[in-house]
Amino acid sequence: MRLLLATALICLASQGFARDWSDADPQLSAWFRTLMQPDNPQMSCCGEADAYWADDVQVVGDKVFAIITDDRPDEPLGRKHVPVGTKIEIPARKYKFDRGNPTGHTVVFLSRNLDVYCFIQNGGV
Repeated sequence: MRLLLATALICLASQGFARDWSDADPQLSAWFRTLMQPDNPQMSCCGEADAYWADDVQVVGDKVFAIITDDRPDEPLGRKHVPVGTKIEIPARKYKFDRGNPTGHTVVFLSRNLDVYCFIQNGGV
C-alpha cells in the first residue's frame, strides 16, 4: 500500500511541473492522461513529464532494452534529463498494448529514479 501511495505522489508531483498541454493535440493529450500501468491498472503511467522517446530497442538474450532517443528540451516538459543513448531495461510486466500509440515514437515512462512505469511501442492509434 505504501508503494502505491508513493508512486501516486511521485506521478502527481511530476505532473505538477509538466508543461501545460492545453495547446497540444487534444487526442494526444487525452491519450497521455488516460494511460494506466499494465501491471497495476489503478496507477497512471504518469504523463508527458515522464515520457521519453525510445525509438531504438535492443534485445539481449531474454532482456529488452529501450534506448533513449528523445532530444526534446526537458525544461518545457518539466522532466528530468535523461541523456540520448541511455539504455533502460524494460521489465516484461511494463509492456502496454491496449491503448495504441498516436505519438509516432516508442515511449518509455520513467520515474525520477529511472524506474519504468510503462513501455509502449510505436504503432497506430
